[in-house]
Amino acid sequence: MTNLPIDSILPALKNVLRSRESAVLVAAPGAGKTTRVPLALLDEPWLLGRRILMLEPRRLAARSAARYMAALLGEQVGETIGYRVRMDTRVGPNTRIEVITEGVLTRLLQADPALEGVGAVIFDEFHERSLHADLGLALCLQSQSILREDLKILVMSATLEAEPVAALLNDAPVLSSEGRSFPVETHYIPQRISGHMESAVVHMVADALKKEEGDILVFLPGAGEIRRVEAGLAGLKLGRHIHIAPLYGSLSREAQDKAIAPSEPRERKIVLATSIAETSLTVEGVRIIIDSGLMRVPRFSPRTGMTRLETVRVSRASAEQRRGRAGRQAPGVCYRLWTEQDDRYLSPSSTPEILETDLIPLVLELAAWGVSDPAELLWLDLPPAGAFNQAREILIQLGALDEAGTITAHGRRMTELGLSPRLAHMVLKALPLRFGGLACELAALLSERDFFRNEVHAPEADIRLRIEVLRSMGKCSDGSVASFQGHKIDTAVCQRVLSEANYWKEAFGIATKQEKDDIDMCGLLLAFAYPDRIAQRRDNGRFLLRHGRGAAFARVQPLSSAPYLTAAELDDQGAESRIFLAAPVELTDLEQYFSEQIEEDNLITWERQTQSVRARKQVWLGALLLKEMPLTDPDPDDILAALLHGIEKEGLGILPWTKSARQFRQRLTFMNRFNADWPNVTDEALIATLEEWLAPHLYGLKSWDDLQRLDMKEILEAMISWEQRRELDMHVPTHLAVPSGSRITIDYNNPESPVLAVKLQEMFGLKETPCIAGGKVPLTLHLLSPAQRPVQVTQDLASFWKSTYFEVKKDLKGRYPKHYWPDDPLCAEPTNRTRPHK
Repeated sequence: MTNLPIDSILPALKNVLRSRESAVLVAAPGAGKTTRVPLALLDEPWLLGRRILMLEPRRLAARSAARYMAALLGEQVGETIGYRVRMDTRVGPNTRIEVITEGVLTRLLQADPALEGVGAVIFDEFHERSLHADLGLALCLQSQSILREDLKILVMSATLEAEPVAALLNDAPVLSSEGRSFPVETHYIPQRISGHMESAVVHMVADALKKEEGDILVFLPGAGEIRRVEAGLAGLKLGRHIHIAPLYGSLSREAQDKAIAPSEPRERKIVLATSIAETSLTVEGVRIIIDSGLMRVPRFSPRTGMTRLETVRVSRASAEQRRGRAGRQAPGVCYRLWTEQDDRYLSPSSTPEILETDLIPLVLELAAWGVSDPAELLWLDLPPAGAFNQAREILIQLGALDEAGTITAHGRRMTELGLSPRLAHMVLKALPLRFGGLACELAALLSERDFFRNEVHAPEADIRLRIEVLRSMGKCSDGSVASFQGHKIDTAVCQRVLSEANYWKEAFGIATKQEKDDIDMCGLLLAFAYPDRIAQRRDNGRFLLRHGRGAAFARVQPLSSAPYLTAAELDDQGAESRIFLAAPVELTDLEQYFSEQIEEDNLITWERQTQSVRARKQVWLGALLLKEMPLTDPDPDDILAALLHGIEKEGLGILPWTKSARQFRQRLTFMNRFNADWPNVTDEALIATLEEWLAPHLYGLKSWDDLQRLDMKEILEAMISWEQRRELDMHVPTHLAVPSGSRITIDYNNPESPVLAVKLQEMFGLKETPCIAGGKVPLTLHLLSPAQRPVQVTQDLASFWKSTYFEVKKDLKGRYPKHYWPDDPLCAEPTNRTRPHK
């Protein structure tokens, strides 16, 4: 067995684990920690024949590590060394080391919190900080502290900041090992890429093939970029001895194994990989790294409740991991598609997934563990409260948790399936309806990327088309369908979806003959999985999602006219989310299967357009108004409240203010000016006290027409006592008898200065200005001409008679010669006629 750098530290690691329950091992890439450490611990006395579980962040790494360790022992996988990954298990009765993916550990812990039969749990490549790694470590730490004091926990990483992890593990010892790495020459581009990144990668690969020896490993952000670079390289006619091998998570196991296998003699390989190739496995023969500097990460938005894949710059730690791939077996070279100046601004490490992802799986697992508050466990980073609470609300909608956050029997069943919580709920709801097979097909489709997505003009978003393709492939004798309605199909992805669907059908014991075959039920089944993404069509052809956010298709398609649909996949960009996958759903199905979540609301409001109170019954599913109908027997108090609100919005002008009502209100205002005990009847005061003075008179009314029947003077009179009415009439009269005998209305529009507008001739003989309020307030006299126009405004009538009258008389006598203009107004007879009676 070849010596590796990790070998020198294995004795110290054994000594630590003999006396301590936890340890942290930091080993540089190429040190050999993944394959040497588990084997070295296999015969330790504390293990007592129990198993070792080693967690790997990816299925490919788990299978590769297990095969390599089995080969070192001269065995097949499934004997001493085995692995468990999603839908693929190779373990036997004598298996002592199980390499598992992180989600598998969670299920093992839920089934057996004490992990009986397990002596140690190793977290490999912990620096990647996946959600399941953080969760698995938190659960293991609680199990260790409560149930299994003897359980060994070892955290291993290449680039981890060891101190925080060691502190979390009760100040566990930290051991370090240098890696075995050959020198790697690093090159940067002189200036930033101006065009498409894929074109720059193709040119750089072609250049590297000419200059350097060995295989090439290209790091790209995702499968789409890999396909485009692959197409670009294919157009270069590189030669038969050069092979292109894609490497990403959703490829088949055979394709992944082919990518990491050594090249044949005198042949070269170009591996186009995502970040899956950063850690835990060695791609044989690689001497050249070409790094795009980009990676794709899921970003969850608590604001919208949706996750989007975002392309971001790699961290410095990731960049160094990628660079190190070139120096595993010989000197190498790394070409970075960013400038040396940009390199200085790389973040030190990637953001932990727990801070940026959808926490629905974590919340459900914690509830199954018996934890409703994540602070009860030990974490490197506590789950964000906003995302945690939002995830809990979704799980309550799914029936997985009750209102208190406690897991239900249905929720516990969901955790046992190995599907994501949403898809698990969908399948469980579909089984009794005899749509379990269709639900398994949908679950498989939604667990993989869209096999149409690589098309420039993909078919419409209707997921039923994908079901048709899947079923067509299952019926084909050769098991392949190359196209559908003129659109190319990624047959490898389609085959994986079909295999997974069949796996789940078999796992649930679904018999096709007993199933209903109605592809139009896709929308309802998706609604079970994504109740928050049930959408209603708006008038503009766009959609409103149940949680209130807008959504739309990128282009008009048949689903654009669906009254209701469920969006299974959509993004979180811009003001409206773009819908990628959806299916129509019937309103009757929503009413039947979501009845417990549907709320009825009696809405009684004032409508400005009709100037009336409208009473209607509304049926809501979240932000979606499913139905609206007239409310036949509304509560009179609710009608009253709506009418009062309407008056408040419209203003007091909506009320029928007759001349006498308006004057009475003005008289009250005048009295309130002198005595605050009198009612305040200003607009502001009356609006503020509508319920006190107006509401008792409004029962049975609900429109503008009804309001016009009110007697506003009578309503205002009810605000004062009988004694106050007498006082009002005495001190603030409605009219004043003038010398001519006429009763003239007093205008109280300005309470500071009430006005008496009277013809000048009717005031002959009156020496002083008349007063009100017990003689305290003189009236403002508007002395009118025969044409009813003011010729003088005064509060000093005596002074007017002495001086101003004679000038006014001179002017008016010339204009109105037939009228009576005496020389002595104080001795003249007052008259309301042209001349007084003889």
